[in-house]
Amino acid sequence: MTIKIIGPYSQVCCVLILVLTAVSCNLKKGEEPVIPPVSFPLSREYIGFGVINVSYTRVSENPEEEGVSPGYLRRGAVVCIHERKLIKTNDKTETWLLVEESCRGWLKESLVDVYENESQAKTASDKMIK
Repeated sequence: MTIKIIGPYSQVCCVLILVLTAVSCNLKKGEEPVIPPVSFPLSREYIGFGVINVSYTRVSENPEEEGVSPGYLRRGAVVCIHERKLIKTNDKTETWLLVEESCRGWLKESLVDVYENESQAKTASDKMIK
């Protein structure tokens, strides 16, 4: 179905319809600007906190099972997580976390319960130790 505009004002009407359409598309009622949180997540030097969930674990210098160990952590230790990395070995993909507490190194993510902030991690640690 086509609409024919007859008369000398056909071009003016087409331009007017296009202008009104463009203006109405740009009017967005009730839209509020996006305001980032006070502590923007990308500005932090860490991505979260974790609690060791096994009785005893070895921290690795690199995200791999073999290699030098800068230290050990016990169940309930709260660690600051700085980085997360996916490592593929053979047919298996594992997530490793770069953590820091008494030493800095890598742990498998399965050995750590991850929390958004330090207070949540400390609360979980207290419950785990008791």
